Amino acid sequence: MNAASSIYILWLRQIKRYLRSPARIAGSLGQPLLFLIALGFGFGPIFQKAGGGDYLQFLVPGVMAMSILFSSTFTGIEIIWDRQFGFLKETLVAPVSRLTIMVGRTLGGATIAVFQGTIVLLLATLFGFRFDPAMVLPALGIMLLVALLFTAFGTAIGSVLEDMQGFQLIMNFLLMPLFFLSGALFPLNGLPEALTVIAAVDPLSYGVDGLRALLGGAAHFGLLLDIAVLATATTAFLILGSALFARIQI
Repeated sequence: MNAASSIYILWLRQIKRYLRSPARIAGSLGQPLLFLIALGFGFGPIFQKAGGGDYLQFLVPGVMAMSILFSSTFTGIEIIWDRQFGFLKETLVAPVSRLTIMVGRTLGGATIAVFQGTIVLLLATLFGFRFDPAMVLPALGIMLLVALLFTAFGTAIGSVLEDMQGFQLIMNFLLMPLFFLSGALFPLNGLPEALTVIAAVDPLSYGVDGLRALLGGAAHFGLLLDIAVLATATTAFLILGSALFARIQI
């Protein structure tokens, strides 16, 4: 019960920090809305003339994955922030394991990321996106896997860095290729071989594909493969993030 209570308290802290920052909420939704409006309506006619169908139906799962990706990974910067202001030290000397602390923080960050992805889905319906309501719960499962994966990834990076500016530069350097090469904005069919290989090893590709399979009715890899890869990658990064977080010096 001590571990469960600690996880809940750390999870609740993440949620309260998010809800008490309207600017953060608004800012995190600005980029997805820009993509939906600028790309959804800008490239829609071109995509349709090329025989791709309704581009908005294709784009929304990718934008949802983008929102989850950036929200979840940048929770890692909170580790650096807490370290600089002394809160992390107080947390680490508490009579609970570091694994418990890492799990609580990760669940909090993942919950926020899933919440943001859900908001993007609801906003997309205002622009004409349509989906089967029965697929919402399975889609939430995919979103949770993606959120846990990249929250653990952000935790791993944040555990080995002490500079917030350095964290932001490194994460932008890593996240932009992950996003743009995941098939979030364009189909993966018919790509050059090099890009096909990169997309196949990009874990976000399987999150985008899973959401697209459930909400858009089309999949490149197949839903079962999407789930298997995401589950495996999530487990691996949770182990890596836990190991690096446990090595933090206070």
